[in-house]
Parts: sequence; C-alpha cells; structure tokens
Amino acid sequence: MYAMWRLQVALCTLSVLSLSSAGESKARSCSETRQAYNAKGFSLVNVPHQEISGEHLRVCPQGYTCCTSEMEDKLNQQSKLEFEKLVEESSHNMRTTFVSRHKKFDEFFLELLDNSEKSLNSMFTQTYGKLYMQNSEVFQDLFTELKRYYTGGNVNLEEMLNDFWSRLLERMFQLLNSQYHFTDDYLECVSKYTDLLKPFGDVPRKLKAQVTRAFIAARTFVQGLMVGREVANRVAKVNVVPACVKALTKMLYCPYCRGMPGLKPCHNYCHNVMRGCLANQADLDAEWNLYIDAMLLVAARLEGPFNIEAVIEPVDIKISEAIMTMQSNSVHVSAKVFQGCGQPTPSGIGRSARGISDVFSARFRPYTPEERPTTAAGTSLERLVIDIKEKLRESKKFWSNLPDDICAKGKLTESDEDQCWNSHTKGRYFPEVVKEGLTNQVNNPEVDVDITRPDTLIRQQIMALRVMTNKLKNAYNGNDIYFQDSSDEGSSSGSGSGCSDGCTTEFVFVGTEAPVIGADRSNERAAAAAAGKSFSRGPSLLLVLAALALPLWAMQTRWR
Repeated sequence: MYAMWRLQVALCTLSVLSLSSAGESKARSCSETRQAYNAKGFSLVNVPHQEISGEHLRVCPQGYTCCTSEMEDKLNQQSKLEFEKLVEESSHNMRTTFVSRHKKFDEFFLELLDNSEKSLNSMFTQTYGKLYMQNSEVFQDLFTELKRYYTGGNVNLEEMLNDFWSRLLERMFQLLNSQYHFTDDYLECVSKYTDLLKPFGDVPRKLKAQVTRAFIAARTFVQGLMVGREVANRVAKVNVVPACVKALTKMLYCPYCRGMPGLKPCHNYCHNVMRGCLANQADLDAEWNLYIDAMLLVAARLEGPFNIEAVIEPVDIKISEAIMTMQSNSVHVSAKVFQGCGQPTPSGIGRSARGISDVFSARFRPYTPEERPTTAAGTSLERLVIDIKEKLRESKKFWSNLPDDICAKGKLTESDEDQCWNSHTKGRYFPEVVKEGLTNQVNNPEVDVDITRPDTLIRQQIMALRVMTNKLKNAYNGNDIYFQDSSDEGSSSGSGSGCSDGCTTEFVFVGTEAPVIGADRSNERAAAAAAGKSFSRGPSLLLVLAALALPLWAMQTRWR
C-alpha cells in the first residue's frame, strides 16, 4: 500500500515538473527581439519580455510571439520603407550614370559649338576685317540656330542651312555689284538662284549633309540619355501595394516576432517576394533593352560617319572655301541673275578702287590643333562616347535582374539554405521560384499579385522608351522626327531635317519638342539691303577675295 502511494506521488511530481518545463519552453525570452526592435529606433514600452499568445497577429504566424499588434503595424511600415530604400540603393549607380553622362555630353557639345563660333569669328575678323564685322550677324545666326536645334528648338536643319546660304548670297551679290541698287523683291529673286547656279560650289550640299546627320545623331543621343535618366528615376520610386507590404513584413520581420531577429530569409524565398513586388518593373525590361540597343547604334554613328567633332571644328574653312568659289564665279553668277531677274537700277556710286591693304591685316588661317580651344573637360567625342557605351551595356537587363541584386546571398539573404527563415520557421524553403514579369505572378506563393491591373506609371514609361527608341532608330539612318509637345492639342506630326516619307510618329509621354516650323525671314531683307548700302561705300569684295584665292586654295584639300 505504502509502495503504491509513493508511486502515485512520484508520478504526480513528474507530471508537475513536466508541465512546468513545457510552460517554460513555450514562454521563451524576447530579449533578442527587444534589443533588435529598439535598434530600429522603436520604443520598448509595452514590448513583451517573454513570448505571449499570438492570436492578434494579422501577418506573422499566430503561435507564441514576441510581437504585439502595435509592433506588427510598425514593422509593417518599416518593411515598406526599407524596400523602397533597397530599390533606390540598388538602382543608384545606374541612375547617377545617366545623370552624369547626360551632363557631360551636353557640356561637351555646347562647348564644341562655342569654340567653333569663336574660331570662325576670330579668323574671319582677321581676314575680312570690316566686311565680316558688318555682316557677322549672318554667321552668328547660323550658330544660334544650331544651338537652338540641339537644345530642342523648333528648327528645321535643312531649311535653316538653305536660308544661311541664301542670305550669304544676297550679301555677297550686293558687294560684288555695289554700283547697283537692289530692292527687296530683287534680292528675293537673287536667292532663288542659289540651287540653280550653285554659286558656292558643292560646299553647301556637303556641309548640309554632314551637319544634318551629325546634329540629328547628337541631339537624339543626348535626348536619349535624358529619357533614360527620367525613366530610371521614376521607376526606381516603387509603388508598394498592400499585398507586397504584407509579404515583405513576413519575410523581413516575422523572425523578430518568433524571437529570432538575426535570422535572414532564404534565398529563393526572397526571390519570390521580390519578383512579386517588382513584377511591373520587370515588364519594363524588354523595352529598356531595345532602347539601350538603339542608343548603342547611334553611339557607333557618333564615333564614325556622324562625328560631330569632325564636322564642326573645320566649319570656318568650309565656309571660307564657299566664299572663294563665289568670288571666282561672280561674273557668271551676276550675268545669269541679271538675265533672269532683270537689269538692276544703278546706284550712282561706282565700285571702289581702293587697294586691298586698307582692309586686310592678315591672311585667313585657321587654328592649329594646339591653338584650338579645348573641349569640355579636355576630353574628345571618341573618349566620351566609348565611356557612355560601356555604361549603357552595363545597364542592359537591369530591371529583370533587380530582384537578383536585392536578394544577393550574404547581403539580404542567408547563404545556408537550411539555416534561413522560410516564411514560418528556420529551415529550407521548398517552393519553386516563379519567373519574372506580371503575368508569371499568378502562381507566386508569397505575394498575391493582381495580374489584371498593370501599374499605370510603368506602362507610361514603357511608352516613353518605345517613342525614344523609334527616334534613335531614325537618327541612326540620318532621319529626324518631330513630335508635338504633350501640352499641345491635336495629333502628332512627323517632319524635319532629313525625314523621309517613311518616318513614323508616336505620342510622346516625356519631354518632347513641338512641331517644326519654317524659318522666319521677315525683316531680313531690309537688314540685308541696309548692309548692302554700307558695303557699297567700302572696297570691292571681288578685289579683296582675289587676294585670298591662292593662300586659301591649299586649304581645300583638308575637306576633300
């Protein structure tokens, strides 16, 4: 009997000890969670010291937990902020590359134009003296319009260049025939002979072809860098939907609630969460890659046949050669014009017979390579384009690879697949990783993605890239496309320098230029006539340019 009683007492004691031990195992300490939670900047007020029942949790597992409802809400918001930061940081290098290269190319090109204008102004002032200074606005307007075109102005390059040669013909025709008075109507008739008589030889045709192709390529390329910059900046500011926030919290902070704040998520688990949250960004990738390929094509053109540096630097020599050709053809040109436009009225002022020494103090001499001003940051177009091409190649497939970059092992995830957080405990993650893209998220086990509702902003950026890619492809072929500004009403129109009938247009979502308009030549006739009168009191350009023919003849080989 006594033995039986002792056995019962022993069994009761063992039962009590067992229950006590089980209670202790369930109510584990939350000290590590408290420490990690406080390190995030949160207050420890009302944070449990030991695990509590987790029926109140809406995201994390509802077993015994170290999290209150308030803690879960705060960690929910923290997950959203950290995800936004992860995307920003992962795309930072790519985004800053577009910003810096756009700025560099823009500075280079504008300084190249400034240097070319300074070179022409300096050399023509030394060579032609007052004759040039009295007509310098013709050349200044040329560079002003080139800059306006490059910066997105409504300039038709072919029309603008044709207009430049017409104005130059009118001015020179008055100088060569200063004994006559010319009305505005007569000068209008004179300009019509620019194409027929080719008074400047083949220079206008060659220069127009070179300038048009090079400027189209350069402007479209810098616009492409700008569009890439804007698209990347917009897409990097992710729209985090509630389903994504829930999945992020479960992955990043539910280990806190389970008392394991140092436990990192499994690699494949992270992939599924990120591919769900970045599904729309991945859909941008196909159009982004086509855009990068088109940028590389235009970059190759800038290195070769459309090299703007090779076109702009010797422009002073090319224009001077055209002036020489006009001077040598002046008798023939004047006779044909008089025949077609009629005999002009004598001005009563004879042609000047003063010596050329009163006008010239130096022969025309372009800058040597050592004297010519350096371009932006002392670089060259070739070095600049090579650098940009390298960075462009690095950015291919960026958006589809973004989940891989964020979930890099050792960075955000655990490299040991058996010692990682698998969404509910420590252990291996078994579900398969879904493919990238919105439609592939229908079977995502971690993020409930609505594949029927694509992100509007992402679709807009896809359209912006598509439009830019179309422009780049046309620029590669030497064609230009002008788009109606998005603030204007009406349909888009396609026209412009070198644009064939096959040019296509599309609606532009970001930063486009308005339709091209014809160059306004109002008030130029009066100015030209006034300048012609002032020239009539000076020396004869025919005599002046005759002195230049021999020393300048040798320079012609540089262009040919």
